[in-house]
Amino acid sequence: MSNSHAGDGHQDPHAHTHAHSRSHGPGHSHTHAHTHGSSAAGAGTEFDWDVMGPMLEQEAELNSGPYEEAARWIAALPTAPEVRRVLDIGSGPGVVTCLLAEVFPEAEVVAVDPTPALLERTEARARRLGVSDRVRTVEAELPQDAGRLGEADLIWAGNSLHHMGDQRAALAGFAELLRPGGTVALLEGGLPTRRLPRDIGIGRPGLEARLDAASAARFDRMRTELPDSKRETEDWSALIAAVGLTPQGTRSFLLDLPAPLSAPAREHVITKLTREYEVFGELLDAEDRAVLERLLDPEDPAGVHQRPDVYLLTARTVHLGRRD
Repeated sequence: MSNSHAGDGHQDPHAHTHAHSRSHGPGHSHTHAHTHGSSAAGAGTEFDWDVMGPMLEQEAELNSGPYEEAARWIAALPTAPEVRRVLDIGSGPGVVTCLLAEVFPEAEVVAVDPTPALLERTEARARRLGVSDRVRTVEAELPQDAGRLGEADLIWAGNSLHHMGDQRAALAGFAELLRPGGTVALLEGGLPTRRLPRDIGIGRPGLEARLDAASAARFDRMRTELPDSKRETEDWSALIAAVGLTPQGTRSFLLDLPAPLSAPAREHVITKLTREYEVFGELLDAEDRAVLERLLDPEDPAGVHQRPDVYLLTARTVHLGRRD
């Protein structure tokens, strides 16, 4: 399962740069440690969560604007249920969990994630924000532990479904947890993140398009290695209908941080490019690896530490399904 996370590391569906983790969101980097946003393999011991946790938290915080916009869209729908209980599936460090607690002030919000260190971050964040009386955490590996989660009026699955081998079966399991009138919000798809101009003045133009291709290759490999992996056409509204829910609409939400970036946003870009350099390895040619080394050199005027044209732009797509 994924955190997302971030997710919510509810962390680009095609920037797989964490390391079978658990947090995804677009803009996230599946390095498979993951925003919102993230892991299917569930091997929490593989990561240094003291390092990954803050990274996922930073990513989700940068994306909190689009996440909040999406949650308020759901809350304002004519078909919106009375939200008394929310499940945040693949919750990562809990940024979106706490945001959902603010948007739905009458609801208990349950952070569901397989990584204890990230659930501890969620609890600490809830205390800091004064919502700990309504935020709960459940350590669970999905889909096998879905029966322990209890029913809900809203299930927020932030880039977590794609970490489950049989996505149709997992979504059907979510549907069974919904109360009548309840909604599942599936965050899947969107657009790959852009951070640099097409031509950055060094190397061949189009570096980020080649990083996208490497990320897509890693994502495909991740999917095929999941337990019970089944190929599914990524028509999310059709999949929602196939499990007996009524599609309630699809919208995309933009994260648009133009140059010059704030220090936290620039640090996030540096962190993600560093992960991509470490993880994509043989999927990139020698010229692109050399360009990434220059981009990550703090002393190089062409690097992302110094260049004035670094930005952050992505879109996250939310698909809604309602239990009648």
